[in-house]
Amino acid sequence: MKSKDPRIARKVRIRKRINGSVECPRLSVFRSARHVSAQAIDDVAGTTIAAVFSSSKKLNLEGSTGNKKAAEKVGELIAEKLIEKGISKVVFDRNGFLYHGRVKALAEAARKKGLNF
Repeated sequence: MKSKDPRIARKVRIRKRINGSVECPRLSVFRSARHVSAQAIDDVAGTTIAAVFSSSKKLNLEGSTGNKKAAEKVGELIAEKLIEKGISKVVFDRNGFLYHGRVKALAEAARKKGLNF
C-alpha cells in the first residue's frame, strides 16, 4: 500500500496486530478538527457493538466538541455503554493517531469508568 499520509501507514501497521472479538472488542478512536468519536468493534462478525460521537446531543456539550473535555465525555459514555452490555475488557486502537492529547484523554476517562485495556 502506497500512501502519502503517515497516519494511514501507522493505522495499517497497528491493525495487523490488533483484532477484536465479542468478549474483547476493539475500541477504535477517531478525531477530526471538530469532533471525537469512539466505537467498539467486533472484527470477527464485522459489527459495531457501541459507538459514541461528540456531535451527539446526549453529551450536552456546550461550545467546542473537539477538545479534551469532549474527548473525556466520549470516553466515559463509551465505557458506560460497554459495561452495561457486560464488556469490561477491550483492545485499544488509536487508529494511527499519537497517544497524546484528545486520544489520551478519551482512553484515561474510559479507564476511570472501569474499562480494562
